[in-house]
Amino acid sequence: MNLKPTLKTEILAGVSTFLATMYIIIVNPAILSQSGMSFNGVLTATVLLSFFCSLMMGIYAKNPIVVAPGMGMNAFFTFTAVKGMGISWQVALGAVFWAGIIFLLLSIFNVRTQIVKAIPKQLRYAISAGIGLFITLIGFANAKFIVPNPATMIGIANLHDPIVITFLIGLAITMLLLVKRIQGGIILGILLTTLIAIPVGRWWGDASAINFGQKTLVTWQGVFSAPDFSLLFQLDIVNSLKISLLPVIFAFVFTDLFDSLSTFVGVAEAADLYDVDGEPHNIKQSLLTDAVATTMGGLLGTSPGTAFIESAVGISQGGRTGVTAITAGILFLPFMFLSPLLGIIPAIATAPALIVVGVLMMKPVTKINWDELDNAIPAFLAMVLIPFSYSITQGIIWGFLSWTIIKIFQGKMKEVSWMLIIIDFFALWALYLGH
Repeated sequence: MNLKPTLKTEILAGVSTFLATMYIIIVNPAILSQSGMSFNGVLTATVLLSFFCSLMMGIYAKNPIVVAPGMGMNAFFTFTAVKGMGISWQVALGAVFWAGIIFLLLSIFNVRTQIVKAIPKQLRYAISAGIGLFITLIGFANAKFIVPNPATMIGIANLHDPIVITFLIGLAITMLLLVKRIQGGIILGILLTTLIAIPVGRWWGDASAINFGQKTLVTWQGVFSAPDFSLLFQLDIVNSLKISLLPVIFAFVFTDLFDSLSTFVGVAEAADLYDVDGEPHNIKQSLLTDAVATTMGGLLGTSPGTAFIESAVGISQGGRTGVTAITAGILFLPFMFLSPLLGIIPAIATAPALIVVGVLMMKPVTKINWDELDNAIPAFLAMVLIPFSYSITQGIIWGFLSWTIIKIFQGKMKEVSWMLIIIDFFALWALYLGH
């Protein structure tokens, strides 16, 4: 993980990160369009936010982390805010905007930085490892290798399935490239897996069930698609400030806050990106960038922007500076016009990259003091609940709450900061609102 950064390394890392995150260009519109928003309009907004905010992360915060509309928040936007509460998508965009304004205030006055400092180091190690497990689970799920099973909740797919066989070959190739320390191994793994996926749906197998009705995994859908700017500045700022919508704004604030914080903490721990004070590198600037991304989401016409955990893919390839984020951000922009090309690279091609990154992010687990249960239990809960609940936020909440309860019971109040008590209060509120 301690690779010396060079321009070539940083650019290759940026390409790797983009390939691992580019799915958001298609997936985000697919989810948000169910709220009544224009698919092409959301796609344009997604690209613009990812481009500008990743550049800001690279140039201003100088961190190798991509910023894009976050998964989870887009589902909350569509299915909870719009469909569940019956509000319009314009009002929901207004709620995103106000959540961003709150973020900006918290960042400007260093409140978010204080929150980062309040996270105990044992939980930081656990969060990093938990994110690694989460990324791995996402990879296996994207490849349809791990599937729902009525008897056991989850299980392994049919190993005779051509899609599963293709994925396993791609995973083997990617692992061998990394073991041999081939520079750009993750990129090569993605490209080679795409090539060996071409026969699926053409000469063997059928991908219709997992590829939106398309029989083939690798599908040529053309080159050019004109951008759609119809969602720009369509948010309803006034009506989104109603008292009844405060829980929606709070949900955006809380979830995005801890998703981004955990990403910065987890990535910093895995890549040893700390400043002289032992805090994540340029954390104030990074959090301010994240706040801008949330605000821009409301203005451009998409769910809140946030730091992407898949940035760990590029970091595992040696990305250590803002050049990685700048490279990835620039690569987003052409797809405002070339979005059909994204159909060429299937999810099973990027799945091996996510899985091997999970391996690289497990290293901090060795720093957890497993011999002291008042440290081990909260760390373990945070680590395993991130993948088990399919939510970074849930893992962090239960890690924080269990840490506080156990430390107080043990008479170790010095290990529970006043900021952590405040965080616990808001965590309980979030749990109450969510259930």
